[in-house]
Amino acid sequence: MKKFILTSIFMFGFALVSSAQQTDYLDAPVEITQSSGDKLQWAKSIIGQKGPEIDVEEWLTPKPEMEGKFVMVEFWATWCSSCRKAFPKMNQLQKEFADDLVIIALSDEPAEKVNSMVYPKIEFAKAIDTRAIMKNELEVTGVPHAIMMNPDGIVVWEGFPTMPGHELNSEVMKKLISDYKASK
Repeated sequence: MKKFILTSIFMFGFALVSSAQQTDYLDAPVEITQSSGDKLQWAKSIIGQKGPEIDVEEWLTPKPEMEGKFVMVEFWATWCSSCRKAFPKMNQLQKEFADDLVIIALSDEPAEKVNSMVYPKIEFAKAIDTRAIMKNELEVTGVPHAIMMNPDGIVVWEGFPTMPGHELNSEVMKKLISDYKASK
């Protein structure tokens, strides 16, 4: 009987780990909405609509100059492993597209908690809003979730920047920028 219980516990644990590894969203919220196909989304879709005003409680870095740039707001938390995994790629995007892009990491945790996270390093703007004003306006039910607004304030991309099949990578960013510039 003891062997059966231990085997059952092992098999259950193995099944949990295998399923988590397949999705790579170990901390995904229970309530996940889908906007299209297999693209998971942790908020209501506002693609093609005017994005929200950037409303933060406190900037933890100097407030970035957003005029005439694409603005990405990344809703995240220090406890979110998927969020932390995305930061090196977002750092690279910010460096590569510095002339056209501003990325803002926005957490609803206190400043002390956000500032105590030293790894991975966030190399773009950081802010907090413990009131979760923007998060609530967009009905964000889980993190990570990001929105990308073009220089006119229209949401042109939303979701999780490193989601397989829906990544916000250099190629996608180049297309967003070139499409916008071609329309002007």
